[in-house]
Amino acid sequence: MTSRIPRDSRLRLVRPRPLAAAPSAVNQRRPRRPAPRPPEGTPAPAELARMARSGLADAARVAHWADGALGPGRDGTGSDGKGTLSDETAGRAAEELGLTAAQVRAAWDTARLAGLIEVHGDSARPGWRLRAWNRDDSAVLRGWVALFDAWSLASPEPTEREPAAVAEVVSAMPQVLSFLQLSAGPVPVEQLLDLLEQRVTELRTERCEIPYGPQPEPAEEPETADAPLAPLLDWALRALASVGALTYGDGQATLTPLGSWAVWVKLEQICVAAQSPAGNIEVAAEEMLRGCAQLRPNAARAEYRAWLAARPVGSAVTELLGAARGDDALLRGLAFEALRVVGAPAEPDVRSVADEPTLRPYALLWLAEHDGIDPEDAHEVLTREEATWLWVDTAAAVADHGEAPMLVRHLESALQPTVPRLLDEVRAVGHPRTVQVLVALAAAHPDPALAKAVRRAAFQVHTGG
Repeated sequence: MTSRIPRDSRLRLVRPRPLAAAPSAVNQRRPRRPAPRPPEGTPAPAELARMARSGLADAARVAHWADGALGPGRDGTGSDGKGTLSDETAGRAAEELGLTAAQVRAAWDTARLAGLIEVHGDSARPGWRLRAWNRDDSAVLRGWVALFDAWSLASPEPTEREPAAVAEVVSAMPQVLSFLQLSAGPVPVEQLLDLLEQRVTELRTERCEIPYGPQPEPAEEPETADAPLAPLLDWALRALASVGALTYGDGQATLTPLGSWAVWVKLEQICVAAQSPAGNIEVAAEEMLRGCAQLRPNAARAEYRAWLAARPVGSAVTELLGAARGDDALLRGLAFEALRVVGAPAEPDVRSVADEPTLRPYALLWLAEHDGIDPEDAHEVLTREEATWLWVDTAAAVADHGEAPMLVRHLESALQPTVPRLLDEVRAVGHPRTVQVLVALAAAHPDPALAKAVRRAAFQVHTGG
């Protein structure tokens, strides 16, 4: 577009660029941290994926069966709101797959935890990982890691134990797993129990819990401590063994190659965040996103993963959506990039905000990609008004954080074929930053005629015309 072209000239049509493109043009080049290498002896990703497929074979079979036999997955679950298979469906699957009903139920539960099946109220549907199961090793490994993260749900927790004690053991197990990973071999259960007791004591101290009443003599403390935690450690190790993270027997535990790799990945994520200049692992979501705005996309995703690894998924998603509701459009886009790293666990929360006008276009794009639509085509799920609103919001992020040429280039990503059409529809969507965006665009654009038209539109929006 040049100054000799009339102001109503057609814009070059290109696919709308996601907001994530905005920070990439603002980014400053920083030295890249060399990609970390897993410990010596760790199988290659393809071999790890083969192991994961083998361990999840029954879960994948049941999920594929449900996909074909139940259509989208409806009418096969009970009414408990948890996506539990009905007796009739479990029996039918067992007969057709050559499994017992108990095996079908166990495989179904595993498929849900691994993201092969997604539950929505009383219905369930195939997850995106199931679509990519046979061709995408990274999807398989992410599914297995999701199962690994949910190990405490894989086996029923001891009903005779206090829920608080179970929660303490679940919180302490990452340190136990780290010790197993560093040991790189069998570790006696007695040694793991000692470590577990130390970590639980630290957790109680951090909460400043002071025991009341008569306390046992120091000589009696080991026996008293062993009694409540030994059964819980046994439950934890058996649950981790059931998901394929370790082997457990003969008084010792050993991480499997998959388990060792998963623990290493999580340790590496935490180390990356701890070494970052912004210290993103410890800060709130908004500050973390601001720190990631200056990073290149791959480095930013590594930061998201590290930040997410250090906190419960539920609270992390809540924090990210809270940051997305703020006034900074750049943080809104980055928050949904971080939610893409979260994946399936964020789906219910993202779906719940799809009716909020500020978040709706981002949520619809996230859900479309989550459902398997190619990111290049995901924008087609938006209405014309939603796409225009997103264009203005993205432009606001560029105006706040980018440079003038970048805002001019953003004009090319508009859906509208001509500038007048674009201005008409931008005025109609009612974005709160419309005036500021148009003023910034007019100041940045080198075409005087076009800049004049944009300034006139900004004035009309400002005066209500």
